[in-house]
Amino acid sequence: MKTLITFVIITLAIAMPLAAHYGFKVSGKKIRTVLGINMFSFFGLLAVMTVVMWTGNVSVFAAGSEAAASNDGLRYIAAALSTGLACIGSGIAVSSAASAALGAISEDPKIMGKSLIFVALAEGIALYGLLISFMIIG
Repeated sequence: MKTLITFVIITLAIAMPLAAHYGFKVSGKKIRTVLGINMFSFFGLLAVMTVVMWTGNVSVFAAGSEAAASNDGLRYIAAALSTGLACIGSGIAVSSAASAALGAISEDPKIMGKSLIFVALAEGIALYGLLISFMIIG
């Protein structure tokens, strides 16, 4: 039953902003409506998933000790945050570096190697976050 509820909520959280985006002409005050529906569905999903997570009947003592179970959860949260935030930062860096590299290559094709190095350095941030998450889990 919980998996069905979770599936429905995730599907609605994805479908509602898409329906709002394609249902309205996105300009002016309509963008606020689309953004409001998107934020409402995201934070609604977050709240419902938090409630579903806390209403389970899993005991902490079944896993051994209370400290070991809480440390495992925090370790996975830390690994997810390190990977996720590193990927977000890498995406921001790649977007600006790649657009600048394309503009520079269009003017002078000889600097393609130098510009690709900057884009690769920006992509390396995501790999560093992934390595840190492996170190946290391991």
